[in-house]
Amino acid sequence: MSSLTKANIEAQLALFLDPYLQQDWVTLRAIKDIVIQHNTVDISITLGYPFKEKQSEWEAHLQQLLQPILGHRQLHVHFTMQIEPHVGKSGITALPNVKNIIAIASGKGGVGKSMLAVNLALALAQEGAEVGILDADIYGPSQPVMLGVQAQPDFKDKQNLLPIVRHGIQSMSMGYLVNEKTAMVWRGPMISMAMQQLLNQTSWDALDYLIVDLPPGTGDVQLTLAQKIPVSAAVIVTTPQDLALADARRACEMFRKLQVPILGVVENMSYYQCAHCQHKEHLFGQDGGSKLAQQFAIDLLGAIPLDKQIRVLTDGGVPPVIQSPQGEHAILFRQLARTIAAKLSLQKKDYSGKFPKVVVKQD
Repeated sequence: MSSLTKANIEAQLALFLDPYLQQDWVTLRAIKDIVIQHNTVDISITLGYPFKEKQSEWEAHLQQLLQPILGHRQLHVHFTMQIEPHVGKSGITALPNVKNIIAIASGKGGVGKSMLAVNLALALAQEGAEVGILDADIYGPSQPVMLGVQAQPDFKDKQNLLPIVRHGIQSMSMGYLVNEKTAMVWRGPMISMAMQQLLNQTSWDALDYLIVDLPPGTGDVQLTLAQKIPVSAAVIVTTPQDLALADARRACEMFRKLQVPILGVVENMSYYQCAHCQHKEHLFGQDGGSKLAQQFAIDLLGAIPLDKQIRVLTDGGVPPVIQSPQGEHAILFRQLARTIAAKLSLQKKDYSGKFPKVVVKQD
């Protein structure tokens, strides 16, 4: 079709809404180039979040969408991922080699926060991002068990540690540095200092996302993280039951007061589904995560079922995202990872690292 123009193509592309950004790519300015030649049309699309698993599906969808106007031409779609640093709380210097820090918080123990953090980190990596995880629970570090790591980190130099790489993600935890039977009998200020040292004295290597697995509560570690560390955003984890929701509300209030953006709520142990009859039972109540999200005008990011396999695999050091990449749980975690990363991509970007520092000297 000789009359094919960029405007024709953009009009068709505008009919497709990004399922995670809820806008079309033309409006989002994700269409970087359209090249129309005699026999081909090349479209370049750049997105600000990882999407590796969805790429082939989207290519097929765009092929179907544009086919009526392409005529004899072949369509070539070129996807690229460009993850930018995003501002959480202004006035805090960015961490070297780390674009975005996402805090995973609950306000209460026993809701599966650490399980979610490790599977989220692994899912983001599978989608194509460079990811690290910091176990900030100094009293009860659990990431070494969940990642199946028994080694100690090496020193890069006299002050800095090299993160341990497992399942394609970088990690650091107090559990790597002390015996698993050692009780950390420290007061709050020492715990906060230890968390800062683990974060700042780990030689992270070019991370798109650093997932921080926070301890339960709203105490010194959480305050230190929000006030002194450039957190891009937080994700709140809860179960549907009222007791967990009460503590999750406190976590939401804390991040609001500290001016840290909340990406949304994840409801863990949302339901139990019988393996034989597929009946769903809401053992801990229903719609608690939705009500919390409505109360704080944030999104319900996803619901994770209560399932023995998630617990067994994660506690065994091979989380479901790794053990069964195409299993239903892995697909669920990757869906959640794309949702969280996409929401973060809509936040204000941090360009401070792209400008040279100007130093004025007086002779």
